Amino acid sequence: MADHALVVSDASLDHSLVVSDASVDHSLVIGQEFPDVETCRRTLKDIAIALHFDLRIVKSDRSRFIAKCSKEGCPWRVHVAKCPGVPTFSIRTLHGVHTCEGVRNCHHQQASIGWVARSVEQRVRDNPQYKPKEILQDIRDQHGVAVSYMQAWRGKERSMAALHGTFEEGYRLLPAYCEQVRKTNPGSIASVFATGQENCFQRLFISFRASIYGFINACRPLLELDKAHLKGKYLGTLLCAAAVDADDALFPLAIAIVDMESDENWMWFMSELRKLLGVNTDNMPRLTILSERQSGIVEAVETHFPSASHGFCLRYISEKFRDTFKNTKLVNIFWNAVYALTAVEFESKITEMIEISQDVIPWFKGFPPQLWAVAYFDGVRYGHFSLGVTELLYKWALECHELPIVQMMEHIRLQLTSWFDERRNMGMRWTSILVPSAEKRILEAIADAHCYQVLRANEIEFEIVSTERTNIVDIRSRVCSCRRWQLYGLPCAHAAAALISCGQNAHLFAEHCFTVASYRDTYSQMINPVPDKRHWKEPGEGAEGGGAKVDITIRPPKTRRPPGRPKKKVLRVENFKRPKRVVQCGRCHMLGHSQKKCTMQM
Repeated sequence: MADHALVVSDASLDHSLVVSDASVDHSLVIGQEFPDVETCRRTLKDIAIALHFDLRIVKSDRSRFIAKCSKEGCPWRVHVAKCPGVPTFSIRTLHGVHTCEGVRNCHHQQASIGWVARSVEQRVRDNPQYKPKEILQDIRDQHGVAVSYMQAWRGKERSMAALHGTFEEGYRLLPAYCEQVRKTNPGSIASVFATGQENCFQRLFISFRASIYGFINACRPLLELDKAHLKGKYLGTLLCAAAVDADDALFPLAIAIVDMESDENWMWFMSELRKLLGVNTDNMPRLTILSERQSGIVEAVETHFPSASHGFCLRYISEKFRDTFKNTKLVNIFWNAVYALTAVEFESKITEMIEISQDVIPWFKGFPPQLWAVAYFDGVRYGHFSLGVTELLYKWALECHELPIVQMMEHIRLQLTSWFDERRNMGMRWTSILVPSAEKRILEAIADAHCYQVLRANEIEFEIVSTERTNIVDIRSRVCSCRRWQLYGLPCAHAAAALISCGQNAHLFAEHCFTVASYRDTYSQMINPVPDKRHWKEPGEGAEGGGAKVDITIRPPKTRRPPGRPKKKVLRVENFKRPKRVVQCGRCHMLGHSQKKCTMQM
């Protein structure tokens, strides 16, 4: 009498190859049921892989599934048939004993791309950055099966498509997604544009009402512009305009995806940004815009924000200077020139640089100091000099490059929602007048103020005397002759000395954008969730109650990712910081060591 349980003979199979989860039941019995023939097929393949024997399918159709062991002479065989009147299938006959030696190596015919996709689905769901190299190693460790790199790559691609949809579906759903954003977040801007007779994707622009409200009503009038190139199937470029909140955290205002970076697309992006701000921009203080000042951005800013002060990102300008001169001492003097508050201090540093190299003169003509030097720049940076948005965009591009465009925007929306919730709750816990970063700087100014002599000229003007120089402070106009108060928006040490001498609270003389009240207002609005795509209108489908149709089908852009592994630009954290100070010996005047450690014979 045949044993109906699936048994692998100890004598015939090499158990060193069997790597399976002990918690998974690999037994088969007569009468065992499966919901459908596909589930039956998958189950038997999983068992064949787990117990290391090859399966040969004899019959597979709508009413039956018959399989046997692929080794000649081995009696293992199973017959599954459809149950009458119901969609389920059940095992009718089973010869469950193997007499063959099974698969004696790590390669298995049943380990198809589909099986790989099912095996890694949960891991891919939890970690979209799960690499093919990690997949093939994990499959070998967990199942004792060797798959190729291409199988792992295609398996992950199929799993991603099952979880998030295909790239093509993402473009097709864009009109419906934009409609959902506008519907769930009234006052938000969400628009998609196609080009050509085939309606190929060209541009997507999204800005949530919560972000618009926070920027116009509470953030400092400062915007950062930058882009990151996407490495997904259809490439593209991610554009962003971001502000800075009261506590110096990045505050994305508007996000766009375009088919490619071009002057035309930057002009369009700035046009949409201008429409977004609308008449409110005229009521705001003059905007300061920071970017790498490529020609396309410069023209777009001049066209749509003609009154804005458009300056260089200092990280970008310092890299240009360093790459040109490759002189550490010169770079350090350059940074001192950048941060010089007055024209006199700046010109002094320029003279030092010219003494080292005359080549700095033509360099300054190509990069005019009015666009980057604190002493000459006509905008207000509030102490914010480099593009924090650059690092954020590359992070998003890296995290989302394998996601369809709709899922990419949802990933960004969820992160914005999380930031709003966390920062809103954090702001409600603060009890001070100013946010922590501003509070720290004010306390430092107050501590430094005690070393100054204060002479009062009248009710609003003070003369602040120190051993180095004398500064004039006007507390009504909030101006100090050192220029730090008006450039940073917070009272400098001279201003703090004047305010303390007349019994005023220095905290109350900071710009309103640094207050806790302003911070709370920044994050007071909610970014509402977007329903699952199953509830969206498909292209050509009418809305409930006779609403408008989403009557355009967006197709992917013509650009495609070239074959091969895409290159990743690694942005190191130190690239976003001011270069470290290089020590100069006071004895031999060489760089890299101090006078105490100097070994040169004099």
